[in-house]
Amino acid sequence: MHIDLPEKRYYKIGEVAKAFDVNTSLIRFWEKEFAIIKPKKNAKGNRLFTQEDIKNFKLIFNLVKERGFTLDGAKQKLKENPEGIFDNQDIINRLELVKAELQKIKNQL
Repeated sequence: MHIDLPEKRYYKIGEVAKAFDVNTSLIRFWEKEFAIIKPKKNAKGNRLFTQEDIKNFKLIFNLVKERGFTLDGAKQKLKENPEGIFDNQDIINRLELVKAELQKIKNQL
């Protein structure tokens, strides 16, 4: 899954939910369930997610939504081999970029 978010320091919960095509309630739920999601909160209490949070959401999304892990299974996988998941996700992200570029070239032919 290619997440299309502009490069910035903080993202509001609505922006994150839209990028992942999920409800904001799921974002809040995953924040509670997964300790690796640590948004900052402004004076009003609004969540502000960092690039690191987005990276972690991608991992969780991949495990739960794309690979079918249960929440407990995803938590266990993140504990057992977080670096392996990060490496695999990085490879997937790069391949998705290559695929998108190839699609552009194909459409131009």
